[in-house]
Amino acid sequence: MSFLRIIPVVVVLFFAAACGNNNSEKGKEQKSDSLPDTLAMLSKKIAESSENAALYEQRALYYLNHGDIEKALNDAGKATILDPKNSSYLRTLSDVFFAGGKITKCQEMLEKACEINPSDDEALLKLAELHFYKEEYKIAFEYTEKALKIDKLNAKADFIRGMMYKDMGDTAKAVRCFQIAVEKDQDYYHAYMQLGIIYSTKNNPLAADYFNNALNLNPKSIEALYALAMFYQNTGEYNKAIEKYSTILQINPKYKFAHYNLGYIHLVYLQVYNQAIKHFTDAISCDPNYAEAYYNRGYCYELLGNIQAARIDYQQSLKIKVNYQKAIDGMNRLDKLMNM
Repeated sequence: MSFLRIIPVVVVLFFAAACGNNNSEKGKEQKSDSLPDTLAMLSKKIAESSENAALYEQRALYYLNHGDIEKALNDAGKATILDPKNSSYLRTLSDVFFAGGKITKCQEMLEKACEINPSDDEALLKLAELHFYKEEYKIAFEYTEKALKIDKLNAKADFIRGMMYKDMGDTAKAVRCFQIAVEKDQDYYHAYMQLGIIYSTKNNPLAADYFNNALNLNPKSIEALYALAMFYQNTGEYNKAIEKYSTILQINPKYKFAHYNLGYIHLVYLQVYNQAIKHFTDAISCDPNYAEAYYNRGYCYELLGNIQAARIDYQQSLKIKVNYQKAIDGMNRLDKLMNM
């Protein structure tokens, strides 16, 4: 049978990141009435107050969030030229450089921001995270310590320290840092998620508590719902797992992993093969190249004695994933049955 599909829960960097490649606004600034309302309003204000650095920063962030790095860079650069002593504008410029993959320039802007404003703890934490990104842990820890000296209640500093300890393999210290983060900020979604992930690897019931805390903050988080469903599945609470996967599909009916895992539960644990076939078929509808779903559906057919349907699915699985051993083994089993 195919492996249980697990997707990692990824914590996003604090750096602003482009939300997509929506280029529909590009090349349309000639007429303000052809722009989206927010962008049109910002452009109109800039035209009326061309020396206002804050407006350029706002428009830079708009472009950054819409994936237009070039225009974001122009506006962020303009803001820093108009007000070179404002560390906030340098941080925005660093975000743009980071989104554009210019890590060295990103670091330069953050260091300059800290030089201009040594009390800018947000810039310090961005530097900490940047060095964490580069696996330069010692330097990253130093920046978190500086941020905590400015504000001892800064939960982000503890969260970053937790992520570094986790990356270094010291889960005990990581857990303590994440716990400190949620003690300081009870609305720290990502810290709850990390605690849930760590405890779920040990099948510790506390994992469910932490995932539920995250869901209290964001009830429609597919990331948290999936992690909780996986925890229930791995600890044998199949009804609860089914409930959470079903909730995911109410939010996103095309979420193939929820369909797949529902199929897996019905195949492996509940042995309700016809129901498993339905879920694997739904997963295939979401992703026609889902080799594992084809294999598991084929295995269901094999268990039900439908050799022809099983063979078709195993063959399709092998077309998608050449030399897929489980599908090869399935075909060999069918050949032996036919020769008996």
